[in-house]
Amino acid sequence: MNNAPQYTKSYDEFLRENRIAVNKSLNVVLWFCIFTGPAIALGVAADIFKNVGYDICIQISVIVAILALGHYLMLKKWPDSVVTSITALLAFNMLLAHMTYGRVAVYLTWFLVPLLSLLFCDTRIYIFAVISNYCLMLISTWMVSPYFSGMRSDYDTALAYYLNAIGGYTIETIIMTFAGLALGRLATNYFRDTMVQQEDLVQHESQMTEQLDILDSMAEIYDKVNLIDFYKMTERPLRDDNVDEKLHEKSLDFAVYDHTYMTRQIMGDIVEDQAKAFINFTNITTVQDRLGNKKIISGEFINKYSGWFRAQYIVAERGSDGRPMIVVFTVQSIEAEKRREEHLIRIAMTDELTRLYNRRCYEEDILEYHEKEIEEDFSVFSIDVNGLKTANDTKGHAAGDELIKACSECLLKAVASRGKVYRTGGDEFIAIVHTDDSETLLADMKKEAASWHGKYQNELTISVGYAAHKDHPALTVEDLEKVADRMMYSDKAEYYRTAGIDRRKQ
Repeated sequence: MNNAPQYTKSYDEFLRENRIAVNKSLNVVLWFCIFTGPAIALGVAADIFKNVGYDICIQISVIVAILALGHYLMLKKWPDSVVTSITALLAFNMLLAHMTYGRVAVYLTWFLVPLLSLLFCDTRIYIFAVISNYCLMLISTWMVSPYFSGMRSDYDTALAYYLNAIGGYTIETIIMTFAGLALGRLATNYFRDTMVQQEDLVQHESQMTEQLDILDSMAEIYDKVNLIDFYKMTERPLRDDNVDEKLHEKSLDFAVYDHTYMTRQIMGDIVEDQAKAFINFTNITTVQDRLGNKKIISGEFINKYSGWFRAQYIVAERGSDGRPMIVVFTVQSIEAEKRREEHLIRIAMTDELTRLYNRRCYEEDILEYHEKEIEEDFSVFSIDVNGLKTANDTKGHAAGDELIKACSECLLKAVASRGKVYRTGGDEFIAIVHTDDSETLLADMKKEAASWHGKYQNELTISVGYAAHKDHPALTVEDLEKVADRMMYSDKAEYYRTAGIDRRKQ
């Protein structure tokens, strides 16, 4: 058995897991941002930040700690929530806004937050990050405009400074927005395509696994199983006990052979009258065309040594044009199945009491004469047991059954290999015989009956009539049967007259 393919996640599930991972990472970064306050304080101490007070440093660290804790709690409860993601980005924007308000110069860092939002591979989150980032940029820049405009001589008013600063930020935001959308689309398309390809690969692997499992199961059912690969033009056995040392995997060369290695080994064992049919069925150069849109084609043949078997070509995979490309060739013995079938047919065609052929068999046999000419030596005999009702009434059905079986035995001895005997009714029999001397055969039947003696009955007499084709060449089999019946009834009437028996009482 093959191992099942590994589970592959859908694109939506990938986005969910990605949000969880990015949220966790951003929460870690938020906790590290607590050190932003001490870092700025070191800059103040070193006289790098001349316009910043220590109170701003403390405020920044406290605010970041509160935001990090809030985001952590949301992460615990809603780790894959879009709201949790937005909260993290908003926390970074608030940090930048407070740094700006504290007169710590922030320029390109403003655009870090929208770039971080691209990690979520979600356009909604990116758009929110850009809008919230721009809004806080407007607010915080407006709040510090009076201070910075007063520090510079090239701006007359705070509004002039604000418009100049925001103008640059706006242009950069617009450029960043479209660039981010393009990058985000490239990333999401890449991940989506990758996920789809992975799903396709897993599905294909799953299909191949199922096919191999089916082939493994088939290998256990059939006597011989060969895999024929028209992609690679090879054949190989799927059952270990079928592996010939010459055939682990063998090339199919139509220019040299029109049959596989395995079928070439079987050919010599096919009975002569089926050899041509087997060769045509197993011709590998025509298998794909013969299969066409079919799933399977099969044929039944006889092996000289092992009896009946069924050969099958089964489509395992088709090419893009629908043509069978991977085909399984199987051989399975059906000798036992055929024997059961023959046994059932024999039961259906046989009379239970006498083991002679029954009326159903007779009717099927004479149907053949509707399609072929009647032979010159063909004759129909109609036979009836005399005195059966008297035997049943006086000595019981055992005596009657004894007479019926006795009649069947006598008829079989007389007819022998020249024809077939049928029991067509209670005491009625028909024989289809090939003989040139029907009169002699009629005499033999009566002679056999006259010499019989049983346990319940001392004698057996029968009435017999026949109709030979040579005497009535224009009649059908059914008409010959009617002629034989009339002759039999005439013989029966003569029997009752001679014996002095009132036939109306029989």
